[in-house]
Amino acid sequence: MGRGSKSESESDSNGWSRARGLVVKTLVLIGGAILLKRFTKSTTRWDHARIVARSLSGEKFSREQASRDPDNYFNIRTLTCPATEMVDGSKVLYFEQAFWRTPQKPFRQRFLMVKPCPKDLKCDVEVSSYAIRDVEEYKNFCDRPRDQRPQPEEVIGDIAEHLTTIYLKRCERGKRCLYEGSTPPGGFPNSWNGATYCTSELTILKNNEIQPWDRGYDDDGNQVWGVKAGPYEFKPAPASSFNGMFSPLSFPASQPMEKRIEGSFVLQE
Repeated sequence: MGRGSKSESESDSNGWSRARGLVVKTLVLIGGAILLKRFTKSTTRWDHARIVARSLSGEKFSREQASRDPDNYFNIRTLTCPATEMVDGSKVLYFEQAFWRTPQKPFRQRFLMVKPCPKDLKCDVEVSSYAIRDVEEYKNFCDRPRDQRPQPEEVIGDIAEHLTTIYLKRCERGKRCLYEGSTPPGGFPNSWNGATYCTSELTILKNNEIQPWDRGYDDDGNQVWGVKAGPYEFKPAPASSFNGMFSPLSFPASQPMEKRIEGSFVLQE
């Protein structure tokens, strides 16, 4: 009888061990499934658009690049902020560029509309630039208190001529960038400085640095405006060192500033 009780005890022990093992395996499988779902959760089309809009926003400077290569690049300040949202959810940003010495006098002002690419295109986000009906009314828009800016409903009415659209794709794993893309082949019409069309490229890095490269060409394919050496590198301005961003840069005196400006930028049209 004692031997029978011992066998029954061993049998119960083995049964509990198997049950515990089954429970542990089940928990591991459930936990793994939850983690897998979390890690493989797909980013929606609107998530991509929000990431791009957020990355474009803020104050950025090309100070480091201008210090490194003053013959080809200026220290430019770009300032971008939300302006309104369209009925379909598209984000409208106000964008301006100015020379570091005169941030209150932007030479380029645009609206940027950020939204997901149409499903039939092989891209994630499209960024379209638009002219502004009254640029004077929008100068230093982002620097002003909200109650002193044109209101969201006014912004929609002030979106003027479509200028360009850049189609961005999420960068492959292992690359420094988040998104990169360009205008379609053939670019968009442009008449500044003898151009007939223009092209744009844009790379957004993981540190929110943006690298735009805008160029204009004539009928013969000759570049007539824009930097030839490569894209600008606009890096976010550290909030703690804002004043340091305005330290003087030494540019060669042999080349007139006006001439260099003509070759690098499309000024306000």
